[in-house]
Amino acid sequence: MKHALYSGIFLVTVALQIVAPPTLTASVQALIAKNDFAQADGLVRNYQKAKGTTPDVLEALSWLGRGTLAQRNYQQAEAYATETYRLCLNALKSRKVDAEEHLPNALGASIEVEAQAMAALGKRAEAVAYLRNELVNWRETSITTRIQKNINELILVGSTPPPLEIKEWLGPKPAVLASLKGKPVLLFFWAHWCPDCKIQGPSLAKLKTKYGPAGLVLVAPTQLYGYIAGGTEASPEKEKTYIDQVRHKYYSGLLNVQAPLSEENFKIYGVSTTPTLVLLDRKGIVRMYHPGRMTPAELEAEIKRVL
Repeated sequence: MKHALYSGIFLVTVALQIVAPPTLTASVQALIAKNDFAQADGLVRNYQKAKGTTPDVLEALSWLGRGTLAQRNYQQAEAYATETYRLCLNALKSRKVDAEEHLPNALGASIEVEAQAMAALGKRAEAVAYLRNELVNWRETSITTRIQKNINELILVGSTPPPLEIKEWLGPKPAVLASLKGKPVLLFFWAHWCPDCKIQGPSLAKLKTKYGPAGLVLVAPTQLYGYIAGGTEASPEKEKTYIDQVRHKYYSGLLNVQAPLSEENFKIYGVSTTPTLVLLDRKGIVRMYHPGRMTPAELEAEIKRVL
């Protein structure tokens, strides 16, 4: 009996070790985290020789671009971005961008890295022109919002924000942004499936309570994704009901906040990352554009600047 038990434990342990080997991208990311770019590059090249230029090879290659960009090795980052982009175009001769997830991730990253490297090297105007051209090229694909995000990161701060589409909403009827001039406005783009949004929610409720009397207005745009909990496909009406349930469960302190419901708003504001936070001053000018979650202290410091 004891022997059988130990044998069972051994088999389960072995199974756990072989069921989920790290993906190529995960292995490359781990090496980049250790600053071992040479081994990461070698791993991608060897994998490519063995299996060809597969979409996961392209995604792993794009991470080399992102990694070298983070290291401020801009010329090498551009080289990886250019190679990834060229190989993506070759792959697209026999498939569509959104046929699977690795290829759009790789293509979007190659465009992002190219533009950010250009901007870092003092070619900001050229980077914006490049991104706008790529936005036209990939207008009907999933990477549209990612490209728009990069355009916004370069030009939106200091500009008048694009108007929000207000056709559907949850909570109070949203006001037109232009009508809110004279008050600082914080836009909180969120998604019903987004864990970081749920983490951000309570800090937003506290900031609203603290600075609402000083004029701060919070607007929380969201959108439909075609599914609800567990990835179950849902009709627009069913998903809208589900989003409202999520609001009541996780955002109870924000139920009186205007929540426009529009995919177009996410495209215009380049919300490929949730949450995305956009702060307007009293003159209606964008003073902060931040894809990703912020700490309460970081966000409060930004709000104080525009009060």
